[in-house]
Amino acid sequence: MPGDTRSSPERPKAACQGLKQESSSIFGLLGGPVLQSLPIGVVIFDPELRVIEANSRAAGMVEPADRIDTSLAKGTDEATQTAWTDQLRAVVTTGKTATFENLNYRLHEQKRLLRIVCAPLRDPAGTAILGGAAMIEDMTERLNIHNRLAEAERLAAVGRLASKVAHELNNPMDGILRYINLAIRTMEHKKLEKPKQYLAQCRQGLMRMVQIVSELLEFSRSTYASCERAPIEQIIEDAVKTMEPRAEAMNIRIVRDYAPNIPEVRSGSLFQVFMNLAKNALDAMPGGGELRITTRLEGDSTAVVEFRDTGPGFEPADAEAIFQPFFTTKQTGKGTGLGLAICRDIIEGYHGRITADNCPNGGCAFTVCLPVGR
Repeated sequence: MPGDTRSSPERPKAACQGLKQESSSIFGLLGGPVLQSLPIGVVIFDPELRVIEANSRAAGMVEPADRIDTSLAKGTDEATQTAWTDQLRAVVTTGKTATFENLNYRLHEQKRLLRIVCAPLRDPAGTAILGGAAMIEDMTERLNIHNRLAEAERLAAVGRLASKVAHELNNPMDGILRYINLAIRTMEHKKLEKPKQYLAQCRQGLMRMVQIVSELLEFSRSTYASCERAPIEQIIEDAVKTMEPRAEAMNIRIVRDYAPNIPEVRSGSLFQVFMNLAKNALDAMPGGGELRITTRLEGDSTAVVEFRDTGPGFEPADAEAIFQPFFTTKQTGKGTGLGLAICRDIIEGYHGRITADNCPNGGCAFTVCLPVGR
């Protein structure tokens, strides 16, 4: 509901001018270059909360209005204007500073996180309160960086833990798998079909555990060896050839469109990246389709590789999430959610980037950009 915006009768223009002149001596060339050059937003207001002056940064962070309480209420909730009025009047009557941390403020349909400090503005003698000053800081990017760093630290901790768990599990799983294989051979010799089927199921589950452990170990690695250079199309071909029999069985056509004269790149772990991308493309087209692999050179310094399939694509909201560890769009038991996370980790180790986009005519495209000449 609308707030209480009652104010005292309009003070004479000369009195307002006097307030502006007195506050200018305190704040330093009010409205001039000093105020405008400050790295934060500043709004000067009188005891009736009427805005006297604001710098350009403030104008870019809060809705402009004749009154400071109205301005702040516009971006939060206009029903809260009474609360803003009461708190800001307390600043100019009691002389106490009010601080508002991580305030959600909407401006031009965009949400920002603001830190607002409202302080009383006194005369040079310190005997009278002339009004107040609202200092406004945009904390959005700082908090985003903090959150990204916290997430990176969390993932690093998960990676270290996963590496330890994987190493601990690797040896016993290897022993179990060996004994299962020996048991299956013995039952084949004695033609015991039912126990053989049970053990085959055990082996299938164990092989999936082995796959998860190997991917965890790969993900936990933070450096990649600087291997010899090779043509990028050769690395792609080596990876894709391992998938060709499966593609043929699934009625998937693989089309190559390689640009000539792309400088060689460090082979390193790129084979694993391209094999993962090809495998994901095939998984996305169980009923058949086409996988088109193209390369091109952007400028003189970036090799671009694109894997484009004709599958169903993915939810646009998942464009970034699909590169997070353990996130998968596949059915339960069909994917570990580590393949694309490993791909991005490897590509970033090359100082490159990998992105995913839905195609206008269906399907999706994974694009790898790699610096050449490094």
